[in-house]
Amino acid sequence: MMDIHQILKQLPHRYPFLLVDRVLEIDKGKRIKALKNVTINEPFFVGHFPHRPVMPGVLMLEAMAQTAALLAFDLLGQAPDDKTVYYFAGIDAARFKRPVEPGDQLIMDVTLNRMKAGVFKFSGITYVGDVIACEAELMCTMRTIA
Repeated sequence: MMDIHQILKQLPHRYPFLLVDRVLEIDKGKRIKALKNVTINEPFFVGHFPHRPVMPGVLMLEAMAQTAALLAFDLLGQAPDDKTVYYFAGIDAARFKRPVEPGDQLIMDVTLNRMKAGVFKFSGITYVGDVIACEAELMCTMRTIA
């Protein structure tokens, strides 16, 4: 379990780009389950779409990547510092199965498949209730910046 205060210590993202509200489960080095409450106050709903608010698919992928980062940091036993950035390196097999709307609660279920030479490969599934909203394979890497 990890609350928003612990998440803020781990992830550099801030409003409106922090897309993880709570970690529900973490199996060190294997799997993580986190949630994002989707509200009508999200800034992207103003334009996506005014007549029918829908969460952009890329933001569901970003929520999975942020969840994956929390799993990676937990595995490594470290939080990123000001000289470390955690980047997306690739996305494969992304599929969007259901629109996500205000009032939904996203549950991101992310599994670490492999870690080699600072590159992490994950499988992620995002649910609303018991229904899959999004799934993808994610590749992420940590880089030191000057």
